[in-house]
Amino acid sequence: MSGSISSFLFINVSRIGDTLFATPAMRAVAAAYPGCHITALAHPKRAEVLQGLPFVARVGGITKKTAPWRGRFGGRRYDYALVYGFDDPLVAYALRVAERVVAFRQKRDVLNRRLYRCVEIPPFQSEHAVMHHLRLSAALNVAPAGRRIAYRVLPDEAAAARARLAVDVPVGAGPLIGLQVASFPTKDYRNWPVEYFANLAQAIRAEWPGAHFLIYGGAEEQTRTRWLKEQLGTHATLYAGRLTLRETAALMSLTDLYIGVDTGPTHIMSAFDIPLVGLYHCLSSSRLTGPLDHPCLYALDHPRTGRDCTEQTPMSEISVEAVLAQARRALAEHPPAPAKRRAP
Repeated sequence: MSGSISSFLFINVSRIGDTLFATPAMRAVAAAYPGCHITALAHPKRAEVLQGLPFVARVGGITKKTAPWRGRFGGRRYDYALVYGFDDPLVAYALRVAERVVAFRQKRDVLNRRLYRCVEIPPFQSEHAVMHHLRLSAALNVAPAGRRIAYRVLPDEAAAARARLAVDVPVGAGPLIGLQVASFPTKDYRNWPVEYFANLAQAIRAEWPGAHFLIYGGAEEQTRTRWLKEQLGTHATLYAGRLTLRETAALMSLTDLYIGVDTGPTHIMSAFDIPLVGLYHCLSSSRLTGPLDHPCLYALDHPRTGRDCTEQTPMSEISVEAVLAQARRALAEHPPAPAKRRAP
């Protein structure tokens, strides 16, 4: 692959998961064009998940509302732009600032005719989300350079997380287990009953009496997370609604095990070489959104995956015993390493 192309623009305005699902495509471009300059524009509230990636030179925010006002002056400053999604203003912006634009087929042919590569949309749920995002880089004859999503904890973030754990977690406690109990509100059918999380934690403590749980989440799920904290008492620390996303991610990178539903923090967690028990609803199985190329994944798909399934199909059909078995297996195959939580 020629290294003459020096600048690439990625535009991906979406939620956390889809923002991260595009990172393998960025990595592939960086590997194909050593020394190239990659700019990544994402939703202003999600762009932070791309900070610190070694193959991304600049990270910024953009929305379909701000895009029409951008790129009106200065000409085309990127050799290529890869645009995810189907928002006309984002594609139009890319056409103003890049020599060649690659995107999935848009709703309006007037835009499609101007694309350098117009990529056909695969059938719904016919492939993993990472493979879907790699279609745009593949349109430039760029081969994948790994399928695993990328996220990087910065050194100062790791140091702050270690200091936080030193204060919040009892000395000698372990294993340290992170819990993500809720998906975002529009996908709440993915939620495993919070009572099941409480029962699971009690069962884990019966086998690992020193276990301590970190409860993650946002402000919108504080009713669930506070209830869970009350049930677990001093054996848990509640971080839901208290930390930024990146502060939470830094804590996650220092745990021994993660158990969570299919949502943004779970995708972030999949970038770390830490045992991950992911719980997946039958409408979005691990085959479609689960971690790829992960060395210690213990995914649990809903028992009705591939069969009759709707949003009303309850996650309670995944039993506490099934999740406990995966957690037990994960801790046996990857024994906790508490030394990594000690300050250097």
